[in-house]
Amino acid sequence: MNLRELLEEEARALPGAVPAVAVAVDGSATWSRAGRVFAAISADGSVAEFALDPAVADAATRTPDVTLSGRGPGWVTFAATVHDDHAADRAVSWFASAYRRMEPRN
Repeated sequence: MNLRELLEEEARALPGAVPAVAVAVDGSATWSRAGRVFAAISADGSVAEFALDPAVADAATRTPDVTLSGRGPGWVTFAATVHDDHAADRAVSWFASAYRRMEPRN
């Protein structure tokens, strides 16, 4: 299972409103909540990006295969070279964290 398949599965399992997914012409996709993009995936499913709280993003960059993203503050890029349970756990956790961060506020 690649990152894209993993994140698509996670999106369906999230509680509450399912995030909106937009697929670009090149096959890449983004997920949004309340009109704000919180995650992106490359067309081939090998690279994911997440909009994390800045403190979480800082910690994430100290884990394997993670760099700061050019998308802006708090965004990280995850390009797992090994697709093991640890990489899957991190990707799913960051996806859920980014989703929760975009929760609409009253």
